[in-house]
Amino acid sequence: MDDLLAKGMNSANNALISGCSAGGLTSILHCDRFRDLFPVDTKVKCLSDAGFFINEKDIAGVEYIAAIFNGVATTHGSAKNLPSACTSRLSPGMCFFPQNEVKQIQTPLFILNTAYDSWQVRNILVPGFADPHGKWHSCKHDIDQCPASQLQILQGFRDDFLKALKEQGTPSTRGLFINSCFVHCQSETQETWFASGSPMLETKTIADAVGDWFYDRNPFQKIDCPYPCDSTCHNRIYDDPSEA
Repeated sequence: MDDLLAKGMNSANNALISGCSAGGLTSILHCDRFRDLFPVDTKVKCLSDAGFFINEKDIAGVEYIAAIFNGVATTHGSAKNLPSACTSRLSPGMCFFPQNEVKQIQTPLFILNTAYDSWQVRNILVPGFADPHGKWHSCKHDIDQCPASQLQILQGFRDDFLKALKEQGTPSTRGLFINSCFVHCQSETQETWFASGSPMLETKTIADAVGDWFYDRNPFQKIDCPYPCDSTCHNRIYDDPSEA
């Protein structure tokens, strides 16, 4: 950022930090710091795509992702780079979860996520060691192959995701595009961002929704109905069960 600002970005009229997955999480964690780099009259906002990871136990009842995040924070000494508004209350590992961060963010933030994020389903809810007999193999491969019993668990995951999201409040500056697709990241390809067959909520593509929000044309805070109601989804089918 120092290099970009020195090259003229400090004179920008508009600035948007965005990212997908770990980059989407970064866009949340550094949102206010990004705002502080620019003059007060610059329009600065943040877009998180597939970065709202939730602190959820896996199907075996193990707090696997919490242990992973705690390990990351310890290994990399992350506390100094995480928002102090969180680390003053919680352990650094817990401050990697947006549900412990978003409420404190002052800069306008748009959260783009699916309530059935395929990475979270495959790595948080059903990591490989939690399914030693491979009973979830087909479901993790293709959501359309999930039997009713496993789909019910996925609906419970959606409920927990939405609960964590709603606990952050919905200020007028917040953007939300929460659909019901089985995918991870939707802003990085034209196919899902702004094509004729892109995912939509209430007749708007992701690009339309983000554009209206960023330029203050119209607010956008929409949450999709539960799977399998959304026919505009581009659900991912994993060819290799080891794929993230």
